[in-house]
Amino acid sequence: MAKKTVRDIDVAGKRVLVRVDFNVPLKEGAVRDDTRIRAALPTITYLLEQGAKVILTSHLGRPKKQPKEGLVLNPVAERLAELLKKPVKKLDDLTGATVETVVADMKPGEVVLLENSRFDPREEKNDPSLGEELARLADIYVDDAFGTAHRAHATTAGVAEHLPSVSGFLMQKELDALSTLVTAPGRPFVVVLGGAKVTDKIGVIEAFLDIADDILIGGAMAFTFYKAKGWATGSSLVEDEEGVAVAKRILDKAATAYCNLLLPKDVVVADKMEAEAQTKTVAADQITEGWMGLDIGPATAAAYAAKIAAADEVFWNGPMGVFELAPFAAGTKAVAEAMAECKGMTIVGGGDSVAAVNQFGLAGKMTHVSTGGGASLEYIENGGVLPGVTVLQDKPEA
Repeated sequence: MAKKTVRDIDVAGKRVLVRVDFNVPLKEGAVRDDTRIRAALPTITYLLEQGAKVILTSHLGRPKKQPKEGLVLNPVAERLAELLKKPVKKLDDLTGATVETVVADMKPGEVVLLENSRFDPREEKNDPSLGEELARLADIYVDDAFGTAHRAHATTAGVAEHLPSVSGFLMQKELDALSTLVTAPGRPFVVVLGGAKVTDKIGVIEAFLDIADDILIGGAMAFTFYKAKGWATGSSLVEDEEGVAVAKRILDKAATAYCNLLLPKDVVVADKMEAEAQTKTVAADQITEGWMGLDIGPATAAAYAAKIAAADEVFWNGPMGVFELAPFAAGTKAVAEAMAECKGMTIVGGGDSVAAVNQFGLAGKMTHVSTGGGASLEYIENGGVLPGVTVLQDKPEA
């Protein structure tokens, strides 16, 4: 069911707590990439224009439940102020008396940024006391951080139990794009999955076997499937035991499914994972000892590109090879270019795939580039159910 957004609720003069995703890379005390900050601007700007008092909360990095100097949000506040062209008051705490005093004194159109939520050990445990303390700061809760919506944390799920809760524009954009995948995808519906581990994506692969027309496998996980088929994999990265067992299970399910599960039929192998390595292309079942697979081969890339070109909807998560190194980037680039030229809906599901389309300058050619890799996969795996989404108010049915 569709969720209410900030447009569906009166925010004028209200204290609005917004969960944003400002988990951005820092370098020498400054924001290195402000993509995620920019992504939150439409919601923040709208709230300010409506006369709301905007209180922002976000995590940054993995500080292990305690303050860490290199992960304070001061550089984020500085960059946000530059983008908004107005002051952003950065506080040194997440909750507490000082925070409550500052928030009580806010005027409409002002912005406050709370300290890194993961400095508080209660955040990741979704401790009810933290949710209650955060709720005291605001009249309304807005979740605009899809990338953390699969986490039942105090700032994503706990606080929403105490306040009227709606989605921001970025969250709405993510849900609108991904909801079709689990309800009524366009046909043919093609899924491209790469990355290293089959076990990381077992749930989403099995979910896609029920709803997709074709699943195209690439990346290191292909070699675990090869091993499950009894093929030699040389020095390629393989998930032994559990991974192979999972791959066998998926292959067995795929054999009777409507969906086609396709593995690379040729691979680019090298004697080492370096840009200057010796490389060659071999058939998938001809990887010999001392050689490691590092990309899908040209025949596979062409076959995958043809499937993508004919699709009405494509979802992609995970690179086809070690695209960061030029000799092993062709497969990933071929997928990205095919999606850029596809006439149907094209969705890139976060993570390294986003880095890849950015590297190739093709992000702007995609229908939707998700801000949440893990969240997008769990959304699909769970049929559209995420902790940070279910707590938001539903729109009334027309």
